[in-house]
Amino acid sequence: MITGDLKSKIDNIWETFWTGGLANPLSVIEQVTYLLFIKLLDDNQIKKERNAQVLGVEPKNLLFKNGNYVDEKENINEPYINLRWSHFKNFEPQALFNTVKDKVFPFIKQINNGKDTAFSRYMKDAVFMVPTPRVLLKVVDGLDALDLNNKDIMGDVYEYLLAKIASSGTNGQFRTPRHIIRMMVELMKPTLNDVIADPAMGSAGFIVESARYIHEHYSNELLKAENQEKYTTTMFSGYDTDQTMLRIGAMNMMLHGVDQPDIKYQDSLSEENTAANKYSLILANPPFKGSLDYEAVSKDLLAVTKTKKTELLFLAVMLRMLKVGGRAASIVPDGVLFGSSNAHKDIRKELVDNQKLVAVISMPSGVFKPYAGVSTAIIIFTKTNTGGTDKIWFYNMEADGYTLDDKRSPIEDNDINDIINRFHNLDNEVSRTRLEKSFFVNKKDIIENDYDLSISKYLETIYEKIEYDSPQVIMDRIDSLDDEIEELKKELKSLLDLDL
Repeated sequence: MITGDLKSKIDNIWETFWTGGLANPLSVIEQVTYLLFIKLLDDNQIKKERNAQVLGVEPKNLLFKNGNYVDEKENINEPYINLRWSHFKNFEPQALFNTVKDKVFPFIKQINNGKDTAFSRYMKDAVFMVPTPRVLLKVVDGLDALDLNNKDIMGDVYEYLLAKIASSGTNGQFRTPRHIIRMMVELMKPTLNDVIADPAMGSAGFIVESARYIHEHYSNELLKAENQEKYTTTMFSGYDTDQTMLRIGAMNMMLHGVDQPDIKYQDSLSEENTAANKYSLILANPPFKGSLDYEAVSKDLLAVTKTKKTELLFLAVMLRMLKVGGRAASIVPDGVLFGSSNAHKDIRKELVDNQKLVAVISMPSGVFKPYAGVSTAIIIFTKTNTGGTDKIWFYNMEADGYTLDDKRSPIEDNDINDIINRFHNLDNEVSRTRLEKSFFVNKKDIIENDYDLSISKYLETIYEKIEYDSPQVIMDRIDSLDDEIEELKKELKSLLDLDL
C-alpha cells in the first residue's frame, strides 16, 4: 500500500501528466507502467551484473548486451547502453524524449519478438503517449526517485492510481490490496506441482505473488530445467477483458521471471472459456455487483446456479476450471454468504454438499477503502465432486494492519499472521469455542441454518447481567446531591461576604 512520501511522489507524477495535457486517467496509468517497466528492466540487469561480479563470473542472459541494438524494420542502430534507464535518464530533455520514444519504446515492444507470448501479443498495440520532452523529464526524475526495493511496485502504483478514477468500482472491480493477496497466497502455499489461474486477473497480482512465493520457497528446485520450463510457461494463467490489464499483467509477470504465462483476452464466464478440470489452484477477486444477460453466460455455469450475478457465476466457473482435488481461495462480497435467493443458496449448497468447503474468513468492511466500504470474506474450498465437508473453519478478522477509514494508515493491530498460523494448524482449532476469533462449525449446523455462511450467525457472545438501583434509590441519591450543592453554594457566598 502506498503511503507517506511515496504517495506524494506518485501524486506529483500524476499531476505532471495532467498539467502536461494527458488527461485520460487510463492513459496516464499505462504510460507510468511502461516507464516503470523500462526502469525495472535495467534495475534487474544491474542486480545480475553485480551478482556476477561478486561471484567472479560473466553475467548471462542479459537483455541489454554489449555493442549495438539493430532493428532494420524500425531503422534503429543504437548502442544498448543508450537504452538503459540508468544511462538515458541523464540526457537533455529533447535527447531523452527522442531516445525513449524512437528507440527504447520500440525496443521493449519487440522483447520476445517471434514468440507467441502474452508479452508480445499485448505489447504490439502499446503506444507511447508522453506529450512533451519537459513532461517526460519530470516523470523520469519522479520515477527515478522512487524506492522500488522489496515492493510489488507495479501493482501498488496501479492500485493507487486507479483509486483516482471516479469510475473505478462501478462494476465492482476493486483492486485487491497487496497484503491481502499475500495473505491468500500464504494460506494456499502454492508448490511447483501446481498449475495456477486467476479468471479475473486484473494487473495479475495473484499470479505474480504466487510466482514470487514459489521462487522464494523452491529456488533450488527451480534450477532444474524441467521445473524452470514449467515455471516460465505453463504454470500460470490469467484471463481478463481489459487490454490495459493484460499489458500490465504481462509486464508484471515478465519482471518476475515468467516470460510466457498463459495470459488471455477472455471473458471467463462466456462460452469462449472452455477450461475444465485444468488447474490445481485458483486465486481470485472476481468483480462484485456485476450483472450479465443469460445469453452471455456459459450454459454449464447456469446449471450450477441460474443467476446473472457475476460473484456467483465466478464461483461456478472456478469449480469447473479446477481439477478434482484442486483448491481455490476467492474473495466474495458478504451477500454471497447469506443471500436468500435460490441462486445464492444453490452455490452455497454446491460448495457444502458436493465439494469440500474448508474455511470462511470474514474481513472488516474497510479493507477495500478508499474504493468502497463493501464487506467481504475469503472462502477456501477444494473440488471433490463427491462432498467431503465435515466442518468449516471460521475466522473473524478485525484488523489488517491499517485503519479502516479512507486514509488506511498503518497501525499495529493486525490479524493476518494469526490467520495464517491458525489455518495451517487446524488441529489446534478443534477445542476453540464460538466466543473466540476462530472456531469450527459442523456441517449439520450449517444446513440447519439454511446454508448461511455469515460468521455472525455462529458467533456467540457472553452477556453480563447488570443490575440497576431502583428508581427511588436513584431519586434519593439525586436529592442528596442537590442538598450538598446548596450547602456548598452557601459556604461560597459567605466566603465572598455576600447576603444569604
